[in-house]
Amino acid sequence: MEPLRDEVHSVKGRRIVLGVTGSIAAYKSVELLRLLRSEGAEVQVFLTRTAQSFVGPATFEALSARPVVKDWSDQTEIAHVEAGHRTDLFLIAPASAHFLAQMAHGLAPDPLSAALLSFQGQVVVVPAMESRMWTHPATQANVERLRARGVQLLGPERGALASGRSGQGRFMEPEHIVAALRFDGGDLEGEHILITAGPTREPIDPVRVLSSRSTGTMGLAIAREALARGAEVRMVLGPIGRDPGTEPGLERLSIHHVESALDMQAAVHAHLEEASVFVAAAAVSDFRPAQARGQKLKKDAPGADRIELVLNPDILADVGRSPARPGLVIGFAAETVDVLAGARQKRTRKGADAIVANRVGLSQGFGEGQTEVHWVEAETEEPSGPVDKAEAARFVVDRISRSVRRAKNE
Repeated sequence: MEPLRDEVHSVKGRRIVLGVTGSIAAYKSVELLRLLRSEGAEVQVFLTRTAQSFVGPATFEALSARPVVKDWSDQTEIAHVEAGHRTDLFLIAPASAHFLAQMAHGLAPDPLSAALLSFQGQVVVVPAMESRMWTHPATQANVERLRARGVQLLGPERGALASGRSGQGRFMEPEHIVAALRFDGGDLEGEHILITAGPTREPIDPVRVLSSRSTGTMGLAIAREALARGAEVRMVLGPIGRDPGTEPGLERLSIHHVESALDMQAAVHAHLEEASVFVAAAAVSDFRPAQARGQKLKKDAPGADRIELVLNPDILADVGRSPARPGLVIGFAAETVDVLAGARQKRTRKGADAIVANRVGLSQGFGEGQTEVHWVEAETEEPSGPVDKAEAARFVVDRISRSVRRAKNE
């Protein structure tokens, strides 16, 4: 049995060549370099001649703490050969259509492409270009040729492009690239994660509803992190006012849109058997009107100041007791007081393996901004410290990954 590691993969100590090619997205490679260095990677930057039309070498040299290789005259020790022997990973970000063609056909007109021919390890490519360039048969043929050689592609994503148009071709956000690299392309590969997110709306009449302040931000952040780490993710999503399926990092997300708690319960049970992990991040309304009015309820109508309520189903508890229960069931607890005590009780009462608890108020907990969550298991309680939603999602998914690996090694 393989020993259980205490921590998931990281890029710390990895020797990475960052190749920057001719795309307007090259400016984002500066932030990518900063993130890689902040996680402890050693990074050697290669700039192609066309990349230098968009970004200069000085910033890359300052952040990497080493000279940038720009042309053949920079090679005091035959840099393209040495990089092939001293490197753990080649990361081409952004990769233009032209550079993809060079790679596919083994051409080496510059030090970066020559270094790639000298390298026999992991190559990751992050394309960035206009949609029609990406979908052109020549580009797609080059991509298939690279994939057949074992080159890993990240993106491109759908979204706003430099031309002002929108479509597939957008450079993956630097933090999502690092997330994918941190786990060597997927510590959650093979896992099927079912997530509920957002509020539910319980109709009072055709105009009014009972709902909550939930925006679905945390559930979507967890989905984005899990997708970047190789999982298949399906989301049962309450009404949040938009369809996030085309947002960066969520293109592979399968979404089942629902309105009410009863709708959400039915959708969860429809997809439960395919799930290996269930994450109940939705803020489901505890109550619903016993009967929704068919017409708008006038405020001066008899009984307008009283609405009879009935309990909604407890979706988390249903899943915890279900014969189709996934191997890992995670609940959320948004509390205003006694956060940890409430989470402990909820975990036991609902049959969950862990509860993610956080304190909420009128100005914290929902939407964007800083938060602090606690991972509560039977014998473990871990705080995240003050984090934004993306960092909180990474904290949660790290512990999901750890729990999955622990179960496989038992």
